[in-house]
Amino acid sequence: MTLIRRSALLLSCALLAACSGAPVEERNPLATWVPSSNHNARMPVVIVLHHTDQHSVQQSLDTLRSANSGGKVSAHYLIGADGARYQLVADDRRAWHAGPGRWGTITDLNSASIGIELDNDGDTPFSEAQIQSLIVLLQDLSTRLRIPPSQVIGHADLAPSRKQGPSRFFPWQQLAQAGFGVWPRDSDGMPPAGFDAWQALATFGYPLDDRDAAARAFHRRFRGSDDLPAVLDTEDARILHSLQQQATTR
Repeated sequence: MTLIRRSALLLSCALLAACSGAPVEERNPLATWVPSSNHNARMPVVIVLHHTDQHSVQQSLDTLRSANSGGKVSAHYLIGADGARYQLVADDRRAWHAGPGRWGTITDLNSASIGIELDNDGDTPFSEAQIQSLIVLLQDLSTRLRIPPSQVIGHADLAPSRKQGPSRFFPWQQLAQAGFGVWPRDSDGMPPAGFDAWQALATFGYPLDDRDAAARAFHRRFRGSDDLPAVLDTEDARILHSLQQQATTR
């Protein structure tokens, strides 16, 4: 074997070895792969739900895959009203869906979360096909990525002064019955004397920089209303007490 041929063979072997060791983006077989370039790397510990506030899956796909006028945005998954699932960003990459906000001690939510967009204009109920498709996806993500099932939150939970999604029509109780997120239990009863509802709200995860906004986000999620006064009443205290009780037993 000539020196030139031997060198060429060694170079080919080196290139093949390099290619075989190159990282491959993880794709989920439960969803159609429609990649967005708007992402970078991170490790998820929370799942954040959004509604698209748009009028079609295609419109949302275009927004999530392009440099739109409001700045680059993306999400890991989009679920259509018919239940079809689309994956835009690999699970181990950092999609740009959460923006500024905080959940408990987490301040960089893009780095810590999986983002799931639901095709919905914010003014209509979510379809059953869409919710069932979401539950299947949550089962997969929580098992495969070891994300605690309780750590499924809404965009408004982490950024209450900026966001309202998913809207008041989102069925959080149904999701909790399927094992994801949390929902108050009647059996926990009323809180003890001296119970601090605001402290319980903060302990649950809500940022209190804007208390009015935090109360509204809490009401939207746990009482299905955008119209209640921005205060925490006795029913809110009962709900927060139950959430607190559940947290101590998880």
